[in-house]
Amino acid sequence: MKLSMQARREIVYETSKGYKKLSKKEKAERLDNLVAITGYNRDYASRLLSQSGRCIYVKDVSGRSYRLIGDARKNKKRSRKKKYDTEVFKVLKQIWAIMDYPCGKRLAPCMSWLIPKLEICGEIKIKGEVREKLLTISASTIDRLLKEEKKKIALRSRKSTKPGTLLKNQIEVRTFSDWNNTKVGFMEMDLVSHEGGNPRGDFAFSLTLTDIHCGWTENRAVKNRAQKWTREALDTIKARLPFPIKGLDSDNDSTFINYHMLRYCEENHITFTRSRAGNKNDGCYVEQKNWSIVRRTVGYARYDTEEEVDILNQIYDVLRLYVNMFQPVAKLISKERQGAKVKKIYDTPKTPCQRLLESPDIPEEVKAQLQKTFDELNPAALKREIDRLLRKLTKAYFQKKESLEQIDRELIFT
Repeated sequence: MKLSMQARREIVYETSKGYKKLSKKEKAERLDNLVAITGYNRDYASRLLSQSGRCIYVKDVSGRSYRLIGDARKNKKRSRKKKYDTEVFKVLKQIWAIMDYPCGKRLAPCMSWLIPKLEICGEIKIKGEVREKLLTISASTIDRLLKEEKKKIALRSRKSTKPGTLLKNQIEVRTFSDWNNTKVGFMEMDLVSHEGGNPRGDFAFSLTLTDIHCGWTENRAVKNRAQKWTREALDTIKARLPFPIKGLDSDNDSTFINYHMLRYCEENHITFTRSRAGNKNDGCYVEQKNWSIVRRTVGYARYDTEEEVDILNQIYDVLRLYVNMFQPVAKLISKERQGAKVKKIYDTPKTPCQRLLESPDIPEEVKAQLQKTFDELNPAALKREIDRLLRKLTKAYFQKKESLEQIDRELIFT
C-alpha cells in the first residue's frame, strides 16, 4: 500500500528519535527499515534522519538570537514567482471564451495564428511580454490555469430516432475501420432530435453532415423527419460545401434507409452506406459533432415551431463559419493496446479549413476562396452573433411556452 506524504514524515520523525546515539550497525539497520517502509532513496533517507532534531542558532538584524530545530513532520512549500500572472490569465480567459472553451490540447496549437488574427480584428490588445508568454504557453498550463473556470461550465443525451427496416440488404454496411480517411468528400450524416423530453407530435431535428478527412461539418434544422425536408436540407448543405460529396454514411434510422434516399444518392452519384445496427462507433465522426456542435450550442429544449426552426438555421448559418474556420480538431492517427490500456496518438489539432488548404484534392481556386473567407472573418464577432441568436431562440421558446400555458389555463376555466 502506498503511504501518504504525511504518513512518511511521521515515520521519519519516529525513526529519528535516538538515531544519533546508535552504533554504526544499529544506524544501518534502522536506515534499512526506513527505506523498506517509505520507498525513499537510501541517501535521501539517511539525510532526513541525520537532519531531524538538529539545532542551529541564528541572529536577526537587531541581534536577537533564535534556535531552529529540524522537524521531519514539517515541510515548507517552495515559493517562486509566477510566470503566468493575472494579466496573462485575463487575456487567456478572453481568448478561451472567444474560441468556445476548448481544451488546452486544441487551443495551444492555435495561438500562433489566433493571437495575430484577434489583434488585427481589434479584439485584444496585449503587451509584448504577455504576448510572448501566450505564444509559448503549453496545453497543460492552459488546462491548469483554466481549471476553476471549467468547473463553472457543465447537458444529457436523449434519442428519438427509429430503426429503418427497408432496403437493409441493398445498402452496404460500412464500419469505422473501413473508411478511407485520406480523401475529402466521404461524409457521415445523422439526425439530432429537439423533442425536449416529450416525443409526442412533430418537433424539429438537426441534420448533421461531417467529412471524415478534414472534419468539415454542416448543420441544417428541419421541422420534422419527413423526406421532403431532409432532402431540402441535403440540397442546401450540398450547395454550401467547398468540395463535392463522394459518399454518405448513415445509421439505420428510417429517415435515411428508404427508397427516397437511395434514389437521391444514385441520381447524384454518391456512394451510400450504413452502419451496423447497435454500433454507434461506426458513425463516430458525426456522433462526436452531434454533441460538440449541436447539443453544446442549442441544448435539449423542445423546438417545434416554424419560428424556432428558422432561428436554428440562422444559428447554423453563422456556426458553420465559426466551427469550420476557427475550431481546431485533433485526428486519431493510431492506437495501440498496452495490457488493459489503449494508447491513442493524435496529430496536431487543425481547423477543417486548414486541413482543406493542405489537401491535394481541393482545387487551387477553392483554396484561394477559403483563404479569402478566413482573412475576412472575425471569430469574436461570429461568437457574439451566435450568442445573440441563441438569446433570440431562448426568447422565442419561452414566449411559446407562456402562450401554451395561457391556453391551458383558459381550457381549465372554460
